[in-house]
Amino acid sequence: MTRNLKVVSAVSFLQDTASELLYPVLPIFLTAVLGAPAAVVGIVEGVAEGIAAAVKVISGRVSDRFSRRPLIGAGYGLAAAGKVLIALATAWPLVLAGRGVDRVGKGIRGAPRDALIADSVTPADRGKAFGFHRAMDTAGAVVGPLLGLAAYQLLDQQIRPLLWIAVIPAVLSVLLVLAIREPRRRPATSSAPPAAKDPWRPGRLPRRYWRVVGVLAVFSLVNFPDALLLLRLSDIGFSLPQVILAYVGYNAVYALLSYPAGALSDRLPAAWVFSLGVVFFSIGYLGLGLTTNHTAAWLLLAAYGAFTALTDGVGKAWISRLVPDTDQGTAQGLYQGSAGVGVLIAGIWAGLAWNQNGQLPLIISGIAGLVLAVAIPLITRPNQSQTSSEVAA
Repeated sequence: MTRNLKVVSAVSFLQDTASELLYPVLPIFLTAVLGAPAAVVGIVEGVAEGIAAAVKVISGRVSDRFSRRPLIGAGYGLAAAGKVLIALATAWPLVLAGRGVDRVGKGIRGAPRDALIADSVTPADRGKAFGFHRAMDTAGAVVGPLLGLAAYQLLDQQIRPLLWIAVIPAVLSVLLVLAIREPRRRPATSSAPPAAKDPWRPGRLPRRYWRVVGVLAVFSLVNFPDALLLLRLSDIGFSLPQVILAYVGYNAVYALLSYPAGALSDRLPAAWVFSLGVVFFSIGYLGLGLTTNHTAAWLLLAAYGAFTALTDGVGKAWISRLVPDTDQGTAQGLYQGSAGVGVLIAGIWAGLAWNQNGQLPLIISGIAGLVLAVAIPLITRPNQSQTSSEVAA
């Protein structure tokens, strides 16, 4: 529980309060208020995540060379600016622009923030550290929708005022970045030639790192944006308040399980914990694709919350243990960037398929998830020397 871990977690709490106040109402704002087709929901979210993915790769590399706090501050500042654009939107392309600016901010801040977290604790405690951060971040995803629901009822069930309310915690999160302390970093020492020191070259980062990143990127191709899950709830008869409350339930499960999941990954192989999460992913997707029962949908969304808790912080901690400290930003940026590209592709194909049949993308992804839950531990399995080094770490 270092100072930076607590401050960064508080910053994430405020920003996620803002983001998740918007998130559950955005699909309905796009379709019901602005008149956009369902495919636009998937495309907007997919493109937004794709933008974040591309920026993460660059910001991760930059954060290993320069100060991280300015990057983190710029990232949260752009996220706040993106929310202002969404609040001003009168047509869906401006929402796309706002989400794009927001996700550029996410891309800039993500890798340097996660590298800062990894630097603040020992490798043996990184699961707990990332788990705590995800728990705080996701607590904002509980508070934000509840705040939005209360405001929705008080403001005569109007959606647009909620968009402006979301700007307030976003701005506060930017101000809190000033409390982060930039730690001193030792310069890397190596006798390798300059070309071999370049972390963009596959020879610099370990082979197992690339195997883990590769298989998790494949998984992201079927993990489409959560906005489509919320649209599914609307399709089966959930009102807007019910959609928001179901989303709160999902995030509550995610927040409550994030720290225990991180602690579990400090004791067991991260691949096992991650694969267990993918099993819950399949349960959630297949169930939501097949059911129209509201009680079942609530339970399935809770199962989906267990998936996120068992994979989000766990994946970052897993990656952090596969690379040297001098390459943390680069490694996190490449991992999160490749996953974001997968989500971009998933959002586009799922959004287009949704126009034909809203159940089909969920069923396809659910089945693929079951296959990948078995494949992930097999593909990422370390050899004996790797196992020994990770245990020592």
